[in-house]
Amino acid sequence: MTSAALPEFLSPAQRAALADAQRLQTDLNGAHTVWHAWGLAQPATVVLLHGGSGSWTHWVRNIAALSDAGWCVLVPDLPGFGDSDLPEGCSDVDALPAHLHAGLQQLQSRGLVCGPVSLVGFSFGGMAGALWLAEHPQDAVQLVLVGAPGMGFTIAERVPLKGWRHLPSPEAQEQVHRYNLMALMLQEPSALDDLALALHTANVERDRMPRRRLSSTDIVAKALPRLQAKVSAIYGEQDALYRKRLPELQAAMQSWVPHWGQWHTVPGAGHWVQYEAAEAFNAALLQTLKS
Repeated sequence: MTSAALPEFLSPAQRAALADAQRLQTDLNGAHTVWHAWGLAQPATVVLLHGGSGSWTHWVRNIAALSDAGWCVLVPDLPGFGDSDLPEGCSDVDALPAHLHAGLQQLQSRGLVCGPVSLVGFSFGGMAGALWLAEHPQDAVQLVLVGAPGMGFTIAERVPLKGWRHLPSPEAQEQVHRYNLMALMLQEPSALDDLALALHTANVERDRMPRRRLSSTDIVAKALPRLQAKVSAIYGEQDALYRKRLPELQAAMQSWVPHWGQWHTVPGAGHWVQYEAAEAFNAALLQTLKS
């Protein structure tokens, strides 16, 4: 365990709020998973799972609120993203549960995970969390899905994302990053600030799992009836994956889940709800976790 280096693009206030970050590493079959941790002495643990093409920084506006509320916060870079290795043969979310389960067990054996564990998964990370607990139900007592796909829902007006790796200049790539952030992740143009652009740019450059396809299937819908943990959900009102279909999704999830918790819709926010509407999201998440 070592102190974690924080990205230079964070503001001084953000760096101060996250200054006690610790860097942990777990291993499975030679593949390393990097975890970031805050508040390791706290009596209960929440594990935050980031979205596709992301890293722990998808949660940069939420970690301090959880730590300040008394949670031990663990945030892995999922295998194939951020600082974590891409395991051999790992091409989509269904390969991640083995690595997350092994990692949690290793951290528990070192005395670094205290009390009951809750999982919070954003988008691709929500898929990972659901599949993880379907295979290893003893690992957590609750799961909070945030903007999770894999439910078998489609919408007609979703805007396709644009490629950027082939573009010849950083300026041209930046324009595509801005387009993609507004097409999928954010609702209000004011939410696309310098921090959102900087961390998104850094994250997508380290995505080594580019051909993921399971998010467009019903893999999570099929896994939810098998979960023993309590399941709750938080979605942005304007989530690009579910425009005008959130009431249907809520009803479906409540019918699939054996142990239902809470549903929260955050007004005005898009898919990356925990960034765009951090204050409202943090309040909803803390209420959900303590219930």
